[in-house]
Amino acid sequence: MTERTARGSAVAWGAAAWVVGVLVLLVVFPLTARDRLPERLATHWNASGEPDDSMPFWAATFFPALIWLLLAAVALLVFWRAGRSTAATAVTAAPSWAGITLGFTGVTLLGAQASIVRANLDREDWRDAGSVTRWVVATLVAAAVVAVAAQFIGRRRRVTEPPVTGPAMEIPKGQRFVWLSRASNRWLHLMAAVFGVITLAATAVAVGGLAGASAVPLAATFAVATLALLACASVQARVTEKGLEVALGPLGWPVRRWAADAIASAWVENRTAMQAGGWGYRLNGLGTTVMLRGGECLVIRTVKGKDFAVSVDDAERGAALLNSLISQRG
Repeated sequence: MTERTARGSAVAWGAAAWVVGVLVLLVVFPLTARDRLPERLATHWNASGEPDDSMPFWAATFFPALIWLLLAAVALLVFWRAGRSTAATAVTAAPSWAGITLGFTGVTLLGAQASIVRANLDREDWRDAGSVTRWVVATLVAAAVVAVAAQFIGRRRRVTEPPVTGPAMEIPKGQRFVWLSRASNRWLHLMAAVFGVITLAATAVAVGGLAGASAVPLAATFAVATLALLACASVQARVTEKGLEVALGPLGWPVRRWAADAIASAWVENRTAMQAGGWGYRLNGLGTTVMLRGGECLVIRTVKGKDFAVSVDDAERGAALLNSLISQRG
């Protein structure tokens, strides 16, 4: 499997988990509070924050889910067509657009559903529903943050590897060079998506007033776990005249950097998850390993005698460039 195919597969798995998770939450959340809701739910509020329109319970439950299904189908279709396209602009721009759309709309619909349930909870009539103004504002802020993150990830995906011809690793003086390689783990992406959906569910339960403050620690715990999984699910390694840079996660943060004069040597080594101590960011007797898939790893040893390895494709070329740079600096 090529690096581009593996990355696209991981993104597809994450997107599918997100679509299904949001769909389930949109329907299940109001159903869990059915006994505490009126027959008709307030679904629209005027400028003063008072409810002025309503929908039957079944419509308020399934209408947002229908909107989500239609929008997700369009976004995923665009993503799939881009994956079959040979045009680089289509391959990068379409998934970025799809990610922004799915992220922003999913958070917005879930926040709106949670706000509606909270406002109607334990009311005899929809006209007595509470205000949703502050929850709507919070939802839009959260959705905007997700959209910005998706846009940033899309921009990072537009970075392409420069072509390198031939096995020669000599670097002419005065010439600049770069070696770039990425790797991702589809299962870690899938787990991050599942944990993210659980985080949204716990947050929605707290916002909807179904569990009160008891859902906040649960949401915080799964939010931390989601961020940790995302940080360990993908990696980008880059060698330039400055040295080696290893960026973790879809946002390229956190980042570890080694200047050329801080590296003693670089080589390629085949490692398994068992040898590394598991998947993700691992510390053991081999040193530090970013293990996303078994096989060749780029390994460096610092002048202080510490080893660092990262599982990326084309590791041999990266090691050769590093060694050439080290020898020039020496």
